[in-house]
Amino acid sequence: MSPITAKDVKDLRDKTGLGMMDCKKALVETNGNFEEAIDYLRKKGVSKGAARQGRATGEGVIDAYIHPGSKVGILIEVGCETDFVARSDEFVDLVHNLAMQVAAAKPTYVSREDVPEDIIEHEKEIYREQLAAENKPAQIIEKISQGKLDKFFKENCLIEQLYIKDTNQTVSEVVLTIAGKFKENIQVRRFASYILGE
Repeated sequence: MSPITAKDVKDLRDKTGLGMMDCKKALVETNGNFEEAIDYLRKKGVSKGAARQGRATGEGVIDAYIHPGSKVGILIEVGCETDFVARSDEFVDLVHNLAMQVAAAKPTYVSREDVPEDIIEHEKEIYREQLAAENKPAQIIEKISQGKLDKFFKENCLIEQLYIKDTNQTVSEVVLTIAGKFKENIQVRRFASYILGE
């Protein structure tokens, strides 16, 4: 293993936005492997962001995205704790990228908690009928139905979708990583899609 230099630590800090000590520790833990260190810090950043999820988000940004051709428009609101973070380029870029995510991936809800219970029951009923028609044993129908419901959430809930700019992460992981960098709670509050003629 080659020795970890101050330049290595600085390069990792510049790329991730996390503290010098965190970056040094990540490089030590991953034997100086830069890509593994980024993954290590991403996981750490996600856990830091998750710890802040209960805090109030009184500030934030509303962004509008109009897709080229002017046939799809998105309004999105993302909250944070301070005006300082709301005005930062990284936060503004996040909100704009999330608006583009909504335009591209067409989610219906922000999170699974927003999906009405009657929609969930309707989906489950469809899955049960499909599986019964395939002569699946009764004891595994519920388990398979739950798996199909999880897939429904991943397709229809913004924060559970794969992030279009990096499909190795979900939207939630991206938001939590940035929340970890800023040491603030960041929450996608709502969005609205406007499609010409609909």
